[in-house]
Amino acid sequence: MVMSSQHTPRQNHLLAALPAADYERLLLHLELVLLPLGWAVYEAGGAQGYVYFPTTSIVSLLFVMENGASAEIAVTGNDGLVGIALFMGGETTPSRAVVQSAGHGYRLKASVLKREFERGGPLQNLLLRYTQALITQMAQTAVCNRHHAVEQQLCRWLLLSLDRLPSNELRMTQELIANMLGVRREGVTEAAGNLQKAGLIRYNRGHITVLDRPKLEARVCECYAVVKKEYDRLLIGARPR
Repeated sequence: MVMSSQHTPRQNHLLAALPAADYERLLLHLELVLLPLGWAVYEAGGAQGYVYFPTTSIVSLLFVMENGASAEIAVTGNDGLVGIALFMGGETTPSRAVVQSAGHGYRLKASVLKREFERGGPLQNLLLRYTQALITQMAQTAVCNRHHAVEQQLCRWLLLSLDRLPSNELRMTQELIANMLGVRREGVTEAAGNLQKAGLIRYNRGHITVLDRPKLEARVCECYAVVKKEYDRLLIGARPR
């Protein structure tokens, strides 16, 4: 395991929610890793040898069509982990996981996670709660992409991303955002321009800074609140007191 003064596994909310005994048992097996922008954590149908607990990075779960078009179905950051198929019994998944915001995280061997999950107790409970929250995010993303305007989708995406980062800044090109949302780049350009004119964000060469979060929350569709409420209900309520 690699440790540093700047990085600790407890920067990940799932790991931080574990009781001391369970956390110390995992600590022996956690490895600090760099997650670079655009890196595929796993490919569709590919073997998953590790699960990843992001701390300062964000990973997008994507479905890619035969023609190369893609759309994000969920986003994971310091709120959870990447690789739920390993403890849900599926082993693989038809989606792929790609780093959308570079940073760090901790990885854990699949064999260790499975062993700890089968022990039952707090870790199993947390992982199942997280999976339910993730399913809610996937379902709400599908509804949002079908019924809401690109600008509202962009607001939702920005807020969900910020909730999973330690700062109010993201590095992401408009082309990548369009790929995540499954929309035309021109739509993202117009939506981002509107938010910048209104003073909500500053965008420059792939660097997005959120300047006014309350106004961004006032502008977003209902989907963000649905997802956040479910995460708070399932995960914050599960933390040890």
